[in-house]
Amino acid sequence: MDCSESVSAPCLRLLGHFQLAYGGETVDLCGNAQRLLALVGLRSCVSRTVLAGTLWPDATEAHARGSLRSTLCKLPHGDRALVTCDRNTIAIVDSATVDARELADTALHLVGPSATPGAERVPTVLFNEGELLPGWDDNWARLERERLRQLRLHALDALAHRLAREGRYALALETALTSVRIEPLRESAHRAVVTAHLAEGNVHAAVRHYDSFRRLLRKELGVPPSPLFTRMLQRPPTRGPHKPTTPVMDAATRVGPAQP
Repeated sequence: MDCSESVSAPCLRLLGHFQLAYGGETVDLCGNAQRLLALVGLRSCVSRTVLAGTLWPDATEAHARGSLRSTLCKLPHGDRALVTCDRNTIAIVDSATVDARELADTALHLVGPSATPGAERVPTVLFNEGELLPGWDDNWARLERERLRQLRLHALDALAHRLAREGRYALALETALTSVRIEPLRESAHRAVVTAHLAEGNVHAAVRHYDSFRRLLRKELGVPPSPLFTRMLQRPPTRGPHKPTTPVMDAATRVGPAQP
């Protein structure tokens, strides 16, 4: 998301840190104004009752509504207005761009049924560093952070498998490994890495990655990879009667010693 594209349109960054900018000019807001703008920016439109109750959960309804009115007055107005208000709801202005919402929309497209194969441009927003509003301990912020994190991970996995099917192996590996970096113990991300290696014919790289994950999983959780993952690295059954399936990870190809 490029905040320099428009001098007048507000650009709200919530990934990595909070930042409000108009073009190249950063605008400072007090803590309550940041929290209000972040929540409205994430949800696009919020009822006044929900907004007041979420931001000031320990206050009485009358006090929470008063705090909401006071905080709204601290936001920019006029040509730099960030929200629109009516009697019941508060919404982010249409001209505002919000990086977290862009990420969510992109991820939902990739994991939804409307996603179609083809040499589409890889959405770079999925690879941006930074989690949502790190250090914010509000309950709503923690829930939104985990929701966006899981959505990003599922989208990265789906994109990696799609790129592997399309023969775009380098991009498939980069996508899958980004998912691994975010959550190293998440098996589906490692399966996407192995899928990309096998699709390209790099069996040794696939076995090496599987074995590295197997060791990590045993060390951290004391469990083996799932049977689904293990079956990915088995050769098709040899023709003929009484010929069992031969694992790829036999003594001739296994990387590193087996762990007890």
